[in-house]
Amino acid sequence: MKLVLRGQKSVCAECCCILNLDTFNMDQRWTLGSFLFVLGLCSGLKQENCTNFNLQFERVFSVPGDVAMLNSTLVSSDVFNFTSVPYNISWYDSKTGREMTNQTGRILVLGMTLWFLNLRLDDDGEYVSILRTPYWCYRQATKLVVERPIARECGRPRKARQSLTKGVTDILSCPLKDYMNKLDSYNISSSIQWYKDCEPIVDGVGRYTYIHPARLKIARVDLKHNSSYTCTLNFTLGGVMGSVSETIAAWVSEMYTLTPEVHEPANEIIKKPMGSNFSKRCRVFVPCVGSPFVEITWLVRNKLIYSTNPSDRIYTTEERMWRQDKPKKGLWLEQVLIISELKEKDFDTNYTCRAYSARGFPEGYFTLLQEDPDVMLPVGSVLGGVTVLFITSVVIYYLFKVDIVLWFRRAFPVLYTNTDLDGKLYDAYVAYPQSCAIGLSKEVEVFALHTLPQVLEKACGYKLFIAGRDCVPGGAIVDSVEENIQASRRLLLLYTACTFTTKRHTSSTSSGNNNNNNSKSSDNGDNSDNSDSKNSDQSLDGGEEIYPDARQQLECVAAMHRVLLEKSLKVILVELEEITPAQLALFPESVRHLRKKQGAVCWWKNQRMKKTWTTCTRSGEDEEKGGQETQLSPSLSPSSRFWKEIRYRMPVRGKRAVYPEKTALLNL
Repeated sequence: MKLVLRGQKSVCAECCCILNLDTFNMDQRWTLGSFLFVLGLCSGLKQENCTNFNLQFERVFSVPGDVAMLNSTLVSSDVFNFTSVPYNISWYDSKTGREMTNQTGRILVLGMTLWFLNLRLDDDGEYVSILRTPYWCYRQATKLVVERPIARECGRPRKARQSLTKGVTDILSCPLKDYMNKLDSYNISSSIQWYKDCEPIVDGVGRYTYIHPARLKIARVDLKHNSSYTCTLNFTLGGVMGSVSETIAAWVSEMYTLTPEVHEPANEIIKKPMGSNFSKRCRVFVPCVGSPFVEITWLVRNKLIYSTNPSDRIYTTEERMWRQDKPKKGLWLEQVLIISELKEKDFDTNYTCRAYSARGFPEGYFTLLQEDPDVMLPVGSVLGGVTVLFITSVVIYYLFKVDIVLWFRRAFPVLYTNTDLDGKLYDAYVAYPQSCAIGLSKEVEVFALHTLPQVLEKACGYKLFIAGRDCVPGGAIVDSVEENIQASRRLLLLYTACTFTTKRHTSSTSSGNNNNNNSKSSDNGDNSDNSDSKNSDQSLDGGEEIYPDARQQLECVAAMHRVLLEKSLKVILVELEEITPAQLALFPESVRHLRKKQGAVCWWKNQRMKKTWTTCTRSGEDEEKGGQETQLSPSLSPSSRFWKEIRYRMPVRGKRAVYPEKTALLNL
């Protein structure tokens, strides 16, 4: 069926709506729903059979001269799919049945909102909003109550009630937030003015502070704040400057409940191993006087945990509470979350403790993660083992350093340079007290001329220069000492307690005889000079007189010069007898310094029996015995401790060849 209307006018009498219908093409087809939608735009309030949502529960209260806002709640997903279905909203006055239209300075219709810009008493009544779609329509009524102001009162007849807590800072909230949000959606600015009774409240003056968007903070509330507070919203809409006000009847209460404080959990991360049991308490403090209406509960994945049965794998304990008076009054609430056995699904999850109260819903949470593998135990074991091994190695090296180094030299000789090509003739120059030296004993000479060569030369293969054995006859002492020390790689300095002391006599008796000899020599005059060579070693009573060793002094000076100043020679100190501190104090400072710095190899420690050398400190009777009681039995094996220390300090006999240019430089 096709409908064609040419130049006709259809008048809708009930709503005074006129629809002009032009000529339609014969081939154009209309759906029945589209036709009804167009027809409904012109139908009256009483003619449509719409789904009726009746009168809204909420009323709008106001007074003459104020602005009033009526909102339709039909644009909702609970009513129809408003995001995809086209719709139209019309407002009607239920008293007259006429559609509400814009009236300058009086009425403004903006879609789902009907504004009264300047209320009058006759505006009181019900106003119907009808929402039409191409398929159906819906209607809803909204009640507007316009009341006369109470005489001699600045506030509104209808008052909201809010409580203030004595002794704390509290807040009043203006009930005009819906008006402010709607104006914000129009991008229209607005401002709030607060009044206490009839007096305006200045922001920041006294105990009052404005808090955006529509709250008033009152510091240190007391009983004088029992009063009426009015908030007035001022704005410009439709070219009209208007305002709307609400009055709050505030009363001060000594019984109060503030926002609960969640102390545990504290938004933390907890790590636990798989399969272990786990518990975590929720502790909430409620600042209050009296009995607060607060409840705490645990949530996992936004699901409440109600179970308190220990047979369940996840459950909570009963809520426990106790009061606190200091430092501030309040109530503690506690509830423990228990998981008897942790499974994989329990990890990487937030567990929340939430407190439900009229002041808000504060909460705290913790995240449960699987514990990382314990790497500290193996790492600690490894570090401990390495530390013990290091300490053991250091101790072993300290105790057996000489043996380790000698073994290494013997096992890997190719790592050491062949010293035969360095231009040196001797491995060591042996400096010892000569036969004319102070404190000389036969053991010293035997040690220098027989024991040292027997072990170092024959057994170990070293080449030694020993004064008294290798000196060229008739050569100058100074030249011999200088040349042979320069041709040696080391200098073995043998000494006893009296080696570096001044001229002495071996006994008081020989000293007395020497005085007699001097008196007789003075009588003989020049004749004594002729017999000097004969008497140089013997006194008149046959006592032996000992003089300092000039050669050893020269050797010592040359060696110390090369060691301490030129640093071109290494000296090995060989201590033939135990030196007391008093004796050491008489040594040259250079020798004491070298002994303190590098130590000395002690021959006396190598003796099997504790004996002393025959020195200037021995009595004449001991010397007459020929030293028979002081015969030593030292070990002549190169493996003994003494000879190992000597070999350790001696040059290394390596097998690695040096470059020719290095050899030439050494020869220089």
